[in-house]
Amino acid sequence: MVILALNCGSSSVKYQLFDWEKKEVVAKGMVERVIIGDSFIMHEVPGRETYRKEYECPDHKVAIDLIIQTLVEPEHGVLKQIGEISAVGHRVVHGGEEFTCSVMINEQVLDAVKEVQHLAPLHNPPNIAGIEAAQAVLPQVPHIAIFDTAFHQTMPEHAYLYPLPYEWYEKYGVRRYGFHGTSHLYVSKRAAVLLGKQPKDCNIITMHIGNGVSHCAIKGGVSVDTSMGLTPLEGAVMGTRSGDIDPAIPAFMMQKENLSAKEIDSILNKKSGVLGITGRFTDRRDVIEHAEGGDHRCKIALEIESYRLKKYIGTYMAALGRLDAVVFTAGVGEMGWPIREKTLEGLEGIGIKLDKERNKSAMTRKRETLITTDDSPIKVFVIPTDEELVFTEDVVAILDGSYTDHMNFDYSFARKDFVRK
Repeated sequence: MVILALNCGSSSVKYQLFDWEKKEVVAKGMVERVIIGDSFIMHEVPGRETYRKEYECPDHKVAIDLIIQTLVEPEHGVLKQIGEISAVGHRVVHGGEEFTCSVMINEQVLDAVKEVQHLAPLHNPPNIAGIEAAQAVLPQVPHIAIFDTAFHQTMPEHAYLYPLPYEWYEKYGVRRYGFHGTSHLYVSKRAAVLLGKQPKDCNIITMHIGNGVSHCAIKGGVSVDTSMGLTPLEGAVMGTRSGDIDPAIPAFMMQKENLSAKEIDSILNKKSGVLGITGRFTDRRDVIEHAEGGDHRCKIALEIESYRLKKYIGTYMAALGRLDAVVFTAGVGEMGWPIREKTLEGLEGIGIKLDKERNKSAMTRKRETLITTDDSPIKVFVIPTDEELVFTEDVVAILDGSYTDHMNFDYSFARKDFVRK
């Protein structure tokens, strides 16, 4: 059984082809600059050189067509024919309250996703476009939706409701939803294995730090709080998003700069965060390099981000009552050792003893690493995330009828004998 996982952004389509019988990635890649022009595909196959092809993709359907063409292309492809694909798994960022687990896509499901696209206007529309495009290109196979928000639907009411007029929740669904659910799911279950415990016996804080950043308090194996909210704008400092700020600031700046609601929303989502502070960078590697070179704004950007990460650890530790482990994951979480070090400095009093040499050596996206001392009461791990594997296992289980939900399903990566390939 061969599963194609698709993750459609506003101007990109990421893909991964997974052979379920062999339990290995056959190919993966990305089509970039979809819609905006000068688009191209980067196609990776284990053991081969990366293949790049420039191909104009005015919409997502053409981009997915290009992916399929590349997968079956005689020289660079890995399939003899399109019929070898058994099913397609789609990342859907926002599922609202209706979806608490992955589901087979039908007309009703797609309509429900469309109904909540106003809650994730930057993400759901391209997700929907990708689903419709893939259904047009691959009409003969099942399509499965995997929701970013599903993992967080276990949050209690007191954690997801905002102190706002209750009718806003009733009429418009204004509440905390949370995102990066598949990532938090994967790394929390891997952390339980590393701790030698069952997920139900673990309290863990997971910190997904990339261009987008979210944290999750996981109690007894399920999400009880998370940093992103109604939209992916709330929470930690991110590459271009502000995260938590005084809610009066937008109205204040709208008056001062004569900005529209759309303009202020764009600034908070696309021109704030690390980019807003430094004025030129979103990639933390650039920020770290220039901070070491004496750039004050890069230095303060690192301090702000690390300080807020530290505060989230303290906040979620208080909410959990007892903490077994903290997990860093995603691009910055896995590779940004200076940010991890700044975040964990001074936390010995609450039971986190950082081993600086272990932390510095944890600079790979291929290995799970302990970065605290052996006698640290609370363990801190760097665990490379694998959202596509979650996609694949959900798809296979839905097809064979064994899927229940993320709390009760027996994922392969939650077992002691799991080996990451």
